[in-house]
Amino acid sequence: MPDPIDQAKRALRADLRERRSILSDAARARAEEGIRQQLDALLDRLGARSISCFLSTSTEPGTREFVEAAVARGIRVLLPITRADGLLDWTEASPDLDITEGLLGMPEPVGEVLGPIAVNDVDLLVIPAAAVDAGGMRLGWGRGYFDKTIGSMEHCPPVYAVIFDSELVDDVPRDVHDQPVTGVVTPTRTVTFSPAHR
Repeated sequence: MPDPIDQAKRALRADLRERRSILSDAARARAEEGIRQQLDALLDRLGARSISCFLSTSTEPGTREFVEAAVARGIRVLLPITRADGLLDWTEASPDLDITEGLLGMPEPVGEVLGPIAVNDVDLLVIPAAAVDAGGMRLGWGRGYFDKTIGSMEHCPPVYAVIFDSELVDDVPRDVHDQPVTGVVTPTRTVTFSPAHR
């Protein structure tokens, strides 16, 4: 029998993918600049010196300008590398970052591979999402990599999901393994949820 939560997630993800696919190049460029400004301000506010961040795909709100700027500022940035066992390895971003296609066709860095526990030392996690609801619950893209990472951390730092403005919604379907986030970063604003949610 089909799982109604899984079906609801699939339907919402399909709708969000469609919306993202029709954005113009100009809208994507504006979004990437907005994301960089919002994340720069978040770093300053939190005093973060070591962070993790994902490398955006062509349809996601852009994070690459932010990563380059953070590295140039002397921030240590760990980038995720997917593994077949559902965990994430990490590598440190550098000014001459080489990017390849990873296990799932996602952009991934080429560099010295650090194990899953490397992320335990960061001051901030910046992660992808399909949508986040008003209570801080995140809908990912269905692989569970970031839910596993967040759920396994003994002392989890603040976690901010990067989404487009329209993807902060009233409610998302959730399973028991789904992890909430501290806040969201969109091209126009940063929203921090009640501390009880993370």
